[in-house]
Amino acid sequence: MMKKIAIGADHAGFSYKQPIKEWLEANGYEPVDYGTDSFESVDYPDFAHPVASAVENGEFERGILLCGSGQGVCMTANKHAGIRAALVWEKEIAELSRQHNDANIICLPVRFIELEEALISVQKFLSTDFESGRHQRRVGKMAC
Repeated sequence: MMKKIAIGADHAGFSYKQPIKEWLEANGYEPVDYGTDSFESVDYPDFAHPVASAVENGEFERGILLCGSGQGVCMTANKHAGIRAALVWEKEIAELSRQHNDANIICLPVRFIELEEALISVQKFLSTDFESGRHQRRVGKMAC
């Protein structure tokens, strides 16, 4: 059974969305695309909220969001109570966001990360487990 992954991007993140979807498919994942589908200017919350909601309500275990800086989609996703979205620009951050923070959405800054590093970061994000232990206590204190 393929593991479903929610993915969304604004116009600035659009260029990496298809290569990431292709990587996911080649590695046994089923990406579910929440848009956008072009370089035409759009508002990133229109794509970040649906991905975050789908992860928050349990449709997906993890999600991927893309925009120019990664900040807008990350801030938007983190407005959802059940989301721990991580801004990731290198594979070590992807690993630590999972190991220590139990991140469930990776946010990639397309204008500041090479595609190869983005793909490696996605792989690390999806293959790294949460360490729990002392980190569980800290993650438990995140909710307001």
